[in-house]
Amino acid sequence: MDSLIAASARALAAGDALGALKRVALRDDPPALALRGIAMAQLGEHPRARELLRRAARGFGAHEELSRARCIVAEAEVALAMRDLGGSTRSLTHAAAALEAHDDHANAVQARLIAARRLLLLGRLEDAEEALAHLDTRGLPPTLAAVAELAAVELSLRSLRIVPAKSALGRAHEAAVRARVPALLAEVTEAKAAFDRPAARRIGSDGEQPLRLDEVAALLASNTLVVDACRRGLGAGDAWRPLARRPVLFSLARSLAEAWPGDVDREALIESAFRTRHPDETHRARLRVEIGRLRALVAAMAGIEATPRGFVLRPHDGRGVAVLAPPIDGDQASLVALLSDGAAWSTSALALALGASQRTVQRALVELEAQGRVRSIGKARSQKWLAPPLAGFTTILLLPAALPIE
Repeated sequence: MDSLIAASARALAAGDALGALKRVALRDDPPALALRGIAMAQLGEHPRARELLRRAARGFGAHEELSRARCIVAEAEVALAMRDLGGSTRSLTHAAAALEAHDDHANAVQARLIAARRLLLLGRLEDAEEALAHLDTRGLPPTLAAVAELAAVELSLRSLRIVPAKSALGRAHEAAVRARVPALLAEVTEAKAAFDRPAARRIGSDGEQPLRLDEVAALLASNTLVVDACRRGLGAGDAWRPLARRPVLFSLARSLAEAWPGDVDREALIESAFRTRHPDETHRARLRVEIGRLRALVAAMAGIEATPRGFVLRPHDGRGVAVLAPPIDGDQASLVALLSDGAAWSTSALALALGASQRTVQRALVELEAQGRVRSIGKARSQKWLAPPLAGFTTILLLPAALPIE
């Protein structure tokens, strides 16, 4: 390694991207290309960074496996920042194995951490938990240790494990202080704020009440019959009945829970479930059928009784009833939550994260753009979408797969 490459690398390690570029800006050898790519990534020029890192990886080739693997890992991190979530992760997996074989433990952990963070963005929480569980974080540089702990914080929060989340946050703060990187400290501060912001609303016949994440976790762990509008289902303690694929039944359950301990008249139930204000006898017959299906589904937790004007929910064993709603309503709430992270998302990446078709996501984005809630940058294949941060509450429960299904 020559003196200019060494000096550029030291500047990058200290966060001086411009200083690093000054030393290698005119060089096209693979080590210089790699350093230029990392510097451009630190400056936020991700497309140019990706191009430089790919050139560097090709320049190193198979005869310099270690350097090539490091370039692949750096490019994968740039792709994550660009929210390019498609494609195979095979090359990243091979790079991690090559780094481990050459005793480059820190970069091997970095590769596996990038894969885990990608899984978190896609809402694949069980896979992300398995990936993080296999990370050996002993002896890591403080910057990398902080990133690993922040990933653990996000996983725990999205699984509503509050105590492990707070422990991981404490370790992330200690590592960020040792790293002396302002961006990391800011990220830790933002993660800490999520514990104190409203995360959901408890709705009942007497109005609504904002809940923090720890209060949400306590409610879901209690014996209360919870109609959960965040993950679309009903639960009481360890029992859970998913209704995400049965919107009519969920709408009926929510209406009954919001009116509890009172009843709901038939016309109101028909309007909420079937979206019509002019019911006829066919709607009333269909309501009886759907109520019968809901009654069978929740029989272990509650009964549904007919009244002169409609139906009423009767939970077993003296349970209370609560509706847990996200902090903002609307079919596009999860989409807005993803976009509010400050990164520019492509339509394809949003579709992957939400488990929806690109056409469905595109229609939703057009509606949100007309309302002024999102904006696009670029055109055609390079088009990306952004949204301003959602202030005043945390988006944890709005993110896809925010809570485990079972």
